[in-house]
Amino acid sequence: MNIQVSRITEPDIPGAITAIQKAFENDPYALWVYSDRENLSLVRNRVSLGNRCRWGMRNGLFYVAKDPDSVDPEQVVGVAMWMPPKAPGSKEGWSEWLSNWRLYFQQISMNLWYGRGGLNIKRYYIWKSKQAEAQSEIWTDEKGYYFLNIMVVLPDQQGKGIGRSLAQEITNKADTEGRKCYLESSRDVPNMKIYESYGFHFVKQIDCDDGGVICPLFCMVRDPKTIT
Repeated sequence: MNIQVSRITEPDIPGAITAIQKAFENDPYALWVYSDRENLSLVRNRVSLGNRCRWGMRNGLFYVAKDPDSVDPEQVVGVAMWMPPKAPGSKEGWSEWLSNWRLYFQQISMNLWYGRGGLNIKRYYIWKSKQAEAQSEIWTDEKGYYFLNIMVVLPDQQGKGIGRSLAQEITNKADTEGRKCYLESSRDVPNMKIYESYGFHFVKQIDCDDGGVICPLFCMVRDPKTIT
């Protein structure tokens, strides 16, 4: 399979959103944080993901995968967004600060127009708090970590090496720079075995607990490989 990986562009965003929605349809974290299934709005979710994709284009290392030999060579079959490394305790720059506030007001406007769309706000902030705790504990390397914020492959395209191709865009770069990589997976099986094949290893489980309804997340780190 001839997989082509490139940085995301504006025309790729609708396809990237579709890939994310399909991949996360039965994801444990998505089901936990979007617990109000009766009011789940995929339209609202597409708007939210669109805002976040554009934020990722400005602030992250955002890639899409396509199969140029397929019937639809422009179809996005996989997505990966990485956040660049930062030294522990470093402060955000002005451009990042402005971009974050821009996203914040876009999300506020979206919520006023569409409502919460099934999102459980309490659980969202439980997750954010637990994530911050874990990253504060794990991220100790002064060089910082490439953070794999999201990686998905369309369900009917899995098992073809697309995820590996997406991961290698940054893991190869991390190896050259001598930097570590980090991710949080919402599934232990089969995701952890897949990430282990990319060089990651398990370091910590965090439990997002809302009154006994728990969503576990599995934190993994990848050490840089020696370039010979």
